[in-house]
Amino acid sequence: MITDLTPEKRFLRGPGFLLLGLGFAAMYLGVMPAGIIGVACLLLPLAFIIEPLGDRIPILKDYLGGAPLLLIFLGAALVHFNVLSAPVVESFSGFMKESGTNFLDFFICSLITGAIFGIHSKLLLKAGLRYAAPVMGAIFGSCALLALVGLLTGQGWAKLVLNIGFPILGGGIGAGAVPMSKVVNGITGQDIKQIMSIFVPAVVLGNVFSIIAAALLNQLGKRYPKLSGNGNLMGDQTLMQEEPKIDFSAVNLVIGAAVACGFYALGKIVNLFAPGVHNLGWMVLAVSVCNITGIVPSYILSACYSWFKFVAKAFVGIVLLAIGIVFTDLGEIAMSITPQYVFLCATVVVGAVLGAGFVGRLVGFHFIESAITAGLCMTDMGGTGDVAVLSAAKRMQLMPFARLSTSIGGGIIIFLCGLVARYMHTAQ
Repeated sequence: MITDLTPEKRFLRGPGFLLLGLGFAAMYLGVMPAGIIGVACLLLPLAFIIEPLGDRIPILKDYLGGAPLLLIFLGAALVHFNVLSAPVVESFSGFMKESGTNFLDFFICSLITGAIFGIHSKLLLKAGLRYAAPVMGAIFGSCALLALVGLLTGQGWAKLVLNIGFPILGGGIGAGAVPMSKVVNGITGQDIKQIMSIFVPAVVLGNVFSIIAAALLNQLGKRYPKLSGNGNLMGDQTLMQEEPKIDFSAVNLVIGAAVACGFYALGKIVNLFAPGVHNLGWMVLAVSVCNITGIVPSYILSACYSWFKFVAKAFVGIVLLAIGIVFTDLGEIAMSITPQYVFLCATVVVGAVLGAGFVGRLVGFHFIESAITAGLCMTDMGGTGDVAVLSAAKRMQLMPFARLSTSIGGGIIIFLCGLVARYMHTAQ
């Protein structure tokens, strides 16, 4: 019986396609509403229909990040094959960009605040400084090995680190490549569409190699038991993450949105006096410090995390589609993926494994677990990549540390990108 189905499945049985049809009809008749109404009437039902497909297609969901990649490339294809009219593409561009509605920054600041506040301060205090060592080892190992390859091949180390190393290490597309592209655009003036066309293939290939490496590390641990903690990073069973309370009440969501936007404003204020670092970099630093010091009340942590979960569920689909439409060029992506490019992306993942593994051992962590959490959870595609990597490694209990790598490690990369993007861009 259709009444036994969930609302989501019932919506996909007909109403979703009807609404999508209305959106396309409005576009082709030239009466598509401007702003968020136009975006929502077309992209919301389209994302609702496409997202489940991305999580069911075997190779796509297991090795390429699933729905996020499908949504981005679908959006780019809609423009590449002229399915969307030019006025609609221009309207969506205004919706996303800072010169228009600036919904992209609204989305990003909501993700950053909630993701970092979602990590318990006790976990940060107990493992933070120690865990930071293998994370930095992964960053240094990846960038150093990539730079060495660049110098040996004459490609220039700065270009490779900025265009391949940082995107792969940044924590995925929505919370990594997208804010980094904003940072690079703000500092260098380079077109975001061109930047994303360089960043996206790197993120995708990094995710693929991370999952493969996780499976290989699991086998390595079985063959050499001394390298493995069998899923235990440092022998402390008390380091388990307790998720903040989720409350989707209207008041709680408003508080979460207000705090996220307030931290974004703080980043802009600090950037005014210290323009050398992008405002998103300052925002990441401010949220991290506030969480580590424990000065944020628990109800605000809950509100920000609830708002983060709501935004990630409600808006990630339309944002990824819009990223494909506005910022991704299929032609440029196709030209960028070469055997040499694939090798360079693999180099980043190898460097992260070696850097995180060996530095982790120096601070008392097991090599395998350190390489997986501090290394591969830096080079995969954010949250979906973390799940895929830990699943391939048979170590899902390490998710709290995966979240540390994705949230804090990704934030470090955005911060570093803001520090060195101008120098690296001029050095290319």
